[in-house]
Amino acid sequence: MPDEPHPIAYTALQPGTSVQTSDGVHFATVQAVLVDEKVSVFDGIVVQTADGTRFVDADQVGTIFTTYVRTTLSAEQAADLPLPEGSNLIDIKPSRSVADRVRRMFGRGMR
Repeated sequence: MPDEPHPIAYTALQPGTSVQTSDGVHFATVQAVLVDEKVSVFDGIVVQTADGTRFVDADQVGTIFTTYVRTTLSAEQAADLPLPEGSNLIDIKPSRSVADRVRRMFGRGMR
């Protein structure tokens, strides 16, 4: 089925994507993807919960799909996530269109 979610890389993850606990319960939406761009390492995601902005470490991210992120967190763990300031924030990967990425690859449209 074309509408079936399928796994994607963290580089394709978009803000607003649903974030779920390990048992599939929605608890947040993606706000930003954190990447250490010097070494191209996924650091985690900043999410928006009912209680505010929180940080989900890369080790707590199970699988990233086109329509949601499944974490390894229980509901209790998800409710106790730290603020992003407590993380080892290095860089926030901005949402970019495919056209922006192509322009950046060829040195055009640098921001």
